[in-house]
Amino acid sequence: MSEETKKQEELDAINTDNSSEDTDKETVSSSEPTAEEKYNELNDKYLRLYSEFDNFRRRTAKERLDLFKTAGQDILTDLLPVLDDFERALQNMDKKGDVKTIRQGVDLVYNKFKGSLTSKGLKPFKSIEKDFDPDFHEAVTKIPAPKKKLKGKVVDVIEEGYMLNEKVIRFAKVVVGE
Repeated sequence: MSEETKKQEELDAINTDNSSEDTDKETVSSSEPTAEEKYNELNDKYLRLYSEFDNFRRRTAKERLDLFKTAGQDILTDLLPVLDDFERALQNMDKKGDVKTIRQGVDLVYNKFKGSLTSKGLKPFKSIEKDFDPDFHEAVTKIPAPKKKLKGKVVDVIEEGYMLNEKVIRFAKVVVGE
């Protein structure tokens, strides 16, 4: 019987090891999420991310519209005092006055207006007697050059050209000598 007992004990030990492996397998498999749980988790993450992106897109579109609505506010605020000065000048022109005094008032308003634009980065550029450059000039017409050195150069400026922060915003309309 001792041999039978030993065999029985060995079988019991093997069965115990197998049963412990089965319980280990069950705990391992129960800790790993199933395919459906993974799908639900990923789908939830996707929906949250999509919602966040949609909210971001709407918010930026609204901010962009607000920016476009108020883009000129800064320059207009600076020009309001010039408008006030023009209104005062118009009121004083109705009164019979000295032409020199009216001229001085208009000069003051002009200088204030020009100063406001210059402070925002607007600069005129010189064109007279410079080589014609299509990056800065728009040729209105060509005339015979009054001097030989003015051939291919700007002879007259019809409209002044302007740059805003080193970018041409209006080309100078010029007459070119040939």
